Amino acid sequence: MELDYHSMRAFADSWGLVYMFAIFLAVVVWIMRPGARKSSEDAARIPFKED
Repeated sequence: MELDYHSMRAFADSWGLVYMFAIFLAVVVWIMRPGARKSSEDAARIPFKED
């Protein structure tokens, strides 16, 4: 199989989209997991912590 621009573009259009969607779903699941609220609130308060 020759790897030219068109075949790589077809691969990126199909499997690249699936890959990016899977990463998006993984991030959403990671953020919405039950134990994430405390760590998210702690991270949100970092700019307001005094030195």
